[in-house]
Amino acid sequence: MISPIVSVSREGRAPGVASLVEALEGGAVLMFPGLDFPFSPFEERFVERPFADGKAKNVNIRGGAAELRGASGSAEEQEALRQLLIRYRRFAEGLIDRYLPAYTGKVALAGTSYRPFDVDRRKLSWRRDDTRLHVDAFPSNPIGEKRILRVFRNINPKGEPRRWRVGEDFGSMAEKFLPRLPGYSPLSARLLAALRVTKARRSEYDHLMLHLHDALKRDMEYQAKAPQADVHFAPGQTWVTFSDLVMHGAMGGQYMLEQTAYLPVAAQVHPEKSPQRILAAKLGRPLQ
Repeated sequence: MISPIVSVSREGRAPGVASLVEALEGGAVLMFPGLDFPFSPFEERFVERPFADGKAKNVNIRGGAAELRGASGSAEEQEALRQLLIRYRRFAEGLIDRYLPAYTGKVALAGTSYRPFDVDRRKLSWRRDDTRLHVDAFPSNPIGEKRILRVFRNINPKGEPRRWRVGEDFGSMAEKFLPRLPGYSPLSARLLAALRVTKARRSEYDHLMLHLHDALKRDMEYQAKAPQADVHFAPGQTWVTFSDLVMHGAMGGQYMLEQTAYLPVAAQVHPEKSPQRILAAKLGRPLQ
């Protein structure tokens, strides 16, 4: 089954869906076409040209101080961009509180990013080519028993959609790729943490997800022939998904905002639908 796109009204209604949380945990992408996030006249310059230094894939803020990284422009412009990202962080948090109240007080907000570059013009190595179907995993930042929840918004001023493709359900993909993956070494995980290659010790889950990410992107036959569907998100649309569960590829589109949040597996309505528990079930044992 290909991950469904569920359109949600401003009132929180979605035809045929009893619970937005259950749809999300089941592998859906929630799309909100009618949420307001206006720009001030000064802020409109941020979609007229990229205010980025070009050294990284995006501009972002992190932590309580919301320090801006990767931006270009005058001091006034950079502060306005920082405030825009702080406002988007509040917007994303408010969306979660209103439409996913089961997660209120349980999510931890991470980075907030401004992504001004066209996807098609920033392809790097195969591992960093996000046009290829993949699930998200962080090489230096193990997440263990947490989920990656992301809130995206297309802010393109010229009517250009953000073009994605989504793939088959996580369990079906895992059955194909798990037999190919190398075994987990707790000793290697401890060594990487001791050397500060990783910010914490990689769990077996982190190990498997990193290798799934790479195996998916490396397998061009799977990329071409696997079940998948194209999805276009119009300017002004906001979409939310667990990017560690939903296979996706970003195929094109310029100017987007994104908020990453972490949710403990134990805080899910259905923890058994997490990739952590799906992988354990496929292997027939708890993960290390």
